[in-house]
Amino acid sequence: METCRPRDSSSTASGKELYMEEEEEEVMYEEELCDDEEEVASAVQDIGGLNEAEKPLVGAEVCPYLRDSDGKPTADSKNGLKSDGGAAAAAGAAAAGGVGPKTTMFTWFVVLALLGVWSSVAVVYFDVVDYDSVIARAKEFRVNFSEVLQGKLMAYDRDGDGDFDMEDAKVLLGLKDPVTFEVGGRPAEEHDRAPPADTQDPDRDRPADTQDPGRVRPDDTQDPGRDRPADTQDPDRDRPADTQDPDRDRPADTQDPESRSDQKVKEKTKKSKPKLLNKLDKTIKVEIDAAEKLRKKGKVEEALKSFEALVQRFPQSPRARYGKAQAEDDVAEKQRSNDLLQRAINSYREASELPSATPDLIRVTLKRRAERQQFLGRNRGALLTLERLVEVFPEDLGLKNDLGVAHLLIGDNKGAKRVYEEVLAVAPGDGFALVHYGFILKSENQIAESIPYLKGGLESGAPGTDDGRFYFHLGDALQRVGDDSAYHWYELGHQRGHFASVWQRSLYNVDGLQAQPWWTPQETGYTDLVKALERGWKAIREEVLAVLDLKTGLFMPEEENLRERGEWGQYTLWQQGRKAGDACRSVPKTCSLLERFPEATNCKRGQIKFSVMQPGTHVWPHTGPTNCRLRMHLGLVVPEKGCRIRCTNQTREWEEGKVLIFDDSFEHEVWQEAASYRLILIVDVWHPALSAHQRQTLSPI
Repeated sequence: METCRPRDSSSTASGKELYMEEEEEEVMYEEELCDDEEEVASAVQDIGGLNEAEKPLVGAEVCPYLRDSDGKPTADSKNGLKSDGGAAAAAGAAAAGGVGPKTTMFTWFVVLALLGVWSSVAVVYFDVVDYDSVIARAKEFRVNFSEVLQGKLMAYDRDGDGDFDMEDAKVLLGLKDPVTFEVGGRPAEEHDRAPPADTQDPDRDRPADTQDPGRVRPDDTQDPGRDRPADTQDPDRDRPADTQDPDRDRPADTQDPESRSDQKVKEKTKKSKPKLLNKLDKTIKVEIDAAEKLRKKGKVEEALKSFEALVQRFPQSPRARYGKAQAEDDVAEKQRSNDLLQRAINSYREASELPSATPDLIRVTLKRRAERQQFLGRNRGALLTLERLVEVFPEDLGLKNDLGVAHLLIGDNKGAKRVYEEVLAVAPGDGFALVHYGFILKSENQIAESIPYLKGGLESGAPGTDDGRFYFHLGDALQRVGDDSAYHWYELGHQRGHFASVWQRSLYNVDGLQAQPWWTPQETGYTDLVKALERGWKAIREEVLAVLDLKTGLFMPEEENLRERGEWGQYTLWQQGRKAGDACRSVPKTCSLLERFPEATNCKRGQIKFSVMQPGTHVWPHTGPTNCRLRMHLGLVVPEKGCRIRCTNQTREWEEGKVLIFDDSFEHEVWQEAASYRLILIVDVWHPALSAHQRQTLSPI
């Protein structure tokens, strides 16, 4: 016969003495019920037993509270307590003194409280939950959800505050009159409110292909030397704080500056993403992304095959054709193939000419096409490409600035000047246009007029203005008007890394070469050349005087705009390591002597020429273009007094039959104040520290 045994409640009261009394009371209650069962059994034996139908319930059946209302035995609950048995349990509890249900409910309460306490202790003590991350996620969810909600419900804004809130709901439900707006877009009854949402950002809901084309410039084609004018930059930059973001809980002026900067970065990033896909491209986006992933991983040959397959299947897909052009571009660079690069240039054009190409895709394809054309030296083709870009995007000043550079690259200063005048008429503070316009004015010998443009552009700090050429020309212009602040700008150029020093301001340099203004023949290592020149100086002079006296026109006026006044003629024999036509025919002995010394005749960054300077000539302080050469002067006809040359802060004079050697990348200046002309032979030689490989591979100047 089954008997009721007290359950072990240690699992529900482990380690907590505070709840022991309640547990003992429950055990005692179960024991009393079991005693009643034994009394019933003994009474049955005393009366001599009962038939089968009259037998009382025994075992589990004697304890009615162990069954549910359907007569089924109740199962133990998960916390080790028995469940309440409904009406039968209430009857059993009443027979036991009426305390069953109350004690059971109390036990439930105790167990749940105990579980809560232990859970809290475990969470806190064992650091189960990272509260900081939970709070951060909650805040992020709140912000993101709020932005989504506001974006979805913006159409239901009825009170003109730029969002959907309780006031808008009242208007929609007819509990409040809608706010009417004046012509200017402001509420008629409340002039303190922010303007309605549709006046905040004109491009917010505009389709991607109709937005301002000057606003988005892709990262991979953007020129770091360009700065868009203020009127095409972030439209929220100068907008009042109360119209920037309707979801902000705090005024803009009281927000954390770091939070505001992060938000601006996010907004800029979001707006700067170019829209390259049209409807067709979006249907094959997965395949385009797969091919693009290969390209970005450096698997350019595989990427090219993938894009070529896409173009074959979808010939009207601008994005697929643009990807093919990019892959061809990458393979050309990897293989150093001009033919492949030309294929890429053609593919860029094809992508831009497809009728369904988005404005952003047209921009990036043509911009990259122009860059690659310039790389191949096809500057006129690049000019035509940029002209088309400007036609498509006439308000993009950055593209106009690029067009001005393209004009300069083909020597069309007038065309460049016209372009930059157009830019400055719209954006007078455009730093890029300012420095280039100043550069053009200086090349036209408008020295004083060029200074404010060059200075304004450099002071703007705009991208594309931090260039050694502009520091060089501003300093030079200031020197020519007698302004000592020139050396301040030279010093700034040196600090910015454009010049080796304030004195040495050449722009095409090789690092690590020994730098000093004056050299001796022994220091150069070219003693044989110096000796040959000094031994044969009279023969050289006779030849050149015959040419000079005949006035054959071989002596050409100096064309580098280096003279302040006077006359200075030059007769060139070698230029960039090559003979200048048949110039040697008139001076064969001189050329025969020089051909024995390849350090001079093969110097691709130098010249060999005669120089004649008439009395009253002054040459402005200037520097040569490179530190890769040294310059020798052989005196042929030198008046006794009045002719001198300064290099840095040392001044020397020529002597007939003697060679002076200096590094013309340092600042030097010449005066001819004698009564008659001065004639010398100029011989440029490679810097002695350059290796044979460097001399062979350096580009000509």
